[in-house]
Amino acid sequence: MKLRQQFVGLAGLLALLAPFTMAQETHISHDDGRWTQEMSGTLAGVKILHVKIDMGSVVVRGGQQQGIDYVIHTRSYNSSESDARRQFDSYKINAYVKGDTAWIVGDWEGKHAHRFSGDFHINVPREIEVAKIETDGGDIEAVGLAGKLEAESGGGNIRVDDIGGVVAAETGGGSVRVGTIGGDLAVHTGGGPIDIHHVNGKIVADTGGGSIMIMSSTQDATIETGGGSIDVKQCSGRVRASTGGGTVSLGDISGPAEIDTGGGNIRLASAKGHVNAQSGGGAIELLGVPSARVETTAGGITVKLLNTGAERHNSELETSAGDITVYIASDVAITVRANVDLGNGHQIRSDFPDIHVSSEGGQYGPKTLTAEGKLNGGGPVLKVQTMTGDICIRRVSQQ
Repeated sequence: MKLRQQFVGLAGLLALLAPFTMAQETHISHDDGRWTQEMSGTLAGVKILHVKIDMGSVVVRGGQQQGIDYVIHTRSYNSSESDARRQFDSYKINAYVKGDTAWIVGDWEGKHAHRFSGDFHINVPREIEVAKIETDGGDIEAVGLAGKLEAESGGGNIRVDDIGGVVAAETGGGSVRVGTIGGDLAVHTGGGPIDIHHVNGKIVADTGGGSIMIMSSTQDATIETGGGSIDVKQCSGRVRASTGGGTVSLGDISGPAEIDTGGGNIRLASAKGHVNAQSGGGAIELLGVPSARVETTAGGITVKLLNTGAERHNSELETSAGDITVYIASDVAITVRANVDLGNGHQIRSDFPDIHVSSEGGQYGPKTLTAEGKLNGGGPVLKVQTMTGDICIRRVSQQ
């Protein structure tokens, strides 16, 4: 009787643990000069997935299933089966559930892995709340998750798409490709390019030297690269863009913008707020802004000032060596002060009779050109200055 009670109790305990245990199969095959070990299994569908491996690529996909299915391939390129099995034994892979977290862990316990690779394919319920993926060197791909994603690779490429929550992705040097994200996005790579399609939250993106491309963002975007180009097609918030020397191209920006490049060109299609743009030596073109602070050491400047409905500030356009052209809409109230320090061989031209041009200096000495005037009764000050170049102040109709 007592033995039967113990059996019944053990059976009940196993039944209770059944949803959290692992059903796993392993087999080894040889093909195309390599040995492959395949491990497959299932885990209970829980709130959190945590993948932490010493080597290998990871693919996580969300779907309609209730549990977590995985297939793991490790590959040895040794000719000897015994050597391959020793490598497989050295890579300790465990999959289990602890609390509300499903763990898939790969620990390399041998010497430095040589001629060895792996990939982890994991299917999870789409509604999983958190997926955390860490690999010391492989690629990461995560698609179709409703919750939060954290992805970190020692140097592989990262691709994420169709993520409903916040995303944080980091790699030591690979590329980062981002599709559609429902929350905030923070991405970092030590040197690869970053390509972002659409983010419904804020964006923070930086790379040690690659290019950055953003198609659209509904909130603020902070972008930094050590030397690559920056291209933002559309942003509904504030943009801060900085590069050590590449070009910066911004499309339609619904807020203010701060742009800085060590020496490349800057081009902005439009911004609703004040723009601060600076280049170490490139040309700067702002085609539709309420006000701007622009500076370049050796390039031309073109700015179109419009009445966007946003608060307008004083504007200052300055270059050491280059021409400056300002287009002013007919409904903009502004006070203009323009100056060419070394005016010999240069000129100031204006479409506005209220702006008066004058010069100082003789025929044989340096000549300074100035222009001053108020449009529509005056308003915020527009200061335009070039050391050696022409200044042109043009009239433009309101767009």
